[in-house]
Amino acid sequence: MAGFSVVVAVLAVVGLGTAAASVAIGPRVTSVDVDPSAAVAASGSRLIVTLSQSVAEVDPSQVNVSPETPVEVDTSGRSIGVRFTLPLWDETEYTVTIEGVEGIGGGSATTVVESFTTPPLGDFLLQRGDGEDTIFFTGIDGEEAVPVYTHPHIEDFRATAAHLVVSVLTPEDTAALIVTDRDGEGARELPLPGFGFISNLQVADRGETIGYTFTDASVGEGRGDESMLYTASAQESAGADAPVAVQVSGADPRVADFRFVPDTASVLLLSFDGTLLLTDATGANATALGSALEIDGIARGTSVAVVNRFDATVQIDLTTAEEQQLVEADPDTGPISAVAPLPDGATLRTNALFDADGVLIGSAITHVAVDGTATPITVFDTSDAVIQTCVSPSARYAAILVAPDAASNPYDEYLLPLPQQVETRIVQIADAEPVVSLAGSSISWCQVPPQ
Repeated sequence: MAGFSVVVAVLAVVGLGTAAASVAIGPRVTSVDVDPSAAVAASGSRLIVTLSQSVAEVDPSQVNVSPETPVEVDTSGRSIGVRFTLPLWDETEYTVTIEGVEGIGGGSATTVVESFTTPPLGDFLLQRGDGEDTIFFTGIDGEEAVPVYTHPHIEDFRATAAHLVVSVLTPEDTAALIVTDRDGEGARELPLPGFGFISNLQVADRGETIGYTFTDASVGEGRGDESMLYTASAQESAGADAPVAVQVSGADPRVADFRFVPDTASVLLLSFDGTLLLTDATGANATALGSALEIDGIARGTSVAVVNRFDATVQIDLTTAEEQQLVEADPDTGPISAVAPLPDGATLRTNALFDADGVLIGSAITHVAVDGTATPITVFDTSDAVIQTCVSPSARYAAILVAPDAASNPYDEYLLPLPQQVETRIVQIADAEPVVSLAGSSISWCQVPPQ
């Protein structure tokens, strides 16, 4: 019996020693969870580090990411979560360093260093053809494009994290919304508010929420919706895909333009009477933000909208309603036809170019930094018409939709008409380096249709 007591005592001492040693050496990484593909596609992805013991709260100042990108940090038990508030660059190695990680029981601090590499960026592109339109998936280099969905008449499409949402015209000349998996399989039709026409198809940056304006085919007879904003879900679940009208009490129900506010359940809409409203996805809890002519956009991962007022273009912080005029470009870039906001507060501006005699000689896409410094990204002569400029999820690239040889390049007869020949030219924003020119339109980076 005495011998047994000695053994138990020895084991207890060994156990206490092991525990003490574990505390002394500090927390150790036991697993790391990160999805590089999701991190490239959208904001809000996370790197989660699980450690061998519960840890004290980590302050954001302890976290460094290289290349630099904004993050949020949370600590829960044995886990540390690093949330990337913007999409990450493609084909880039990221290293996350968390310094001074301490167990809640004390002991030595640990430095956690974890690296991962993001994959190449892919995108969807629309090619309209003679009797058959096709959505392709292709890499950033344009190689090995794969057809994923075909239909006799595709007006427009958008891509969510899990689906393609395709606006088509039926043989009866009315609209239909088709939802497929991202590989084009599992096609099904979403219910619509009635028989009519869809415009301004958009999807929220996160989740599976879609939005569109709908006009009833009988509106000319004095009945039915006219440019009514609806939202729905691309998810296949009971009732989730039913259209929900977004109508603000007391406001003009007709919507001229709208945008989903990134990382929120809010919608910024512009009514036919020029009223700018921030509301939830049903039209409730609306905040009036004055009058406007046009919504230029809201950069991914931000809550700052670029809006054309009647007397100026302004940037509005939708969390505070504070606004400031768009910074003037230095040197002056000339008349502006479109503005694409970037997450860091800079903008891409489409502007006309004139010679000393005031004769139009072309157009340019110009990067204007927050201090007004203007740098041309690409320049076009008068033979090419710029239709739309979109920014990749990470804001690394600009995609510029161009109609080459515009004078002899007629538009088709779709409800959303496009020139018969179009090119999507991709340029790296930081150094204005051309990447590729793709045949097709409506690249899935775009948050709105060509206008």
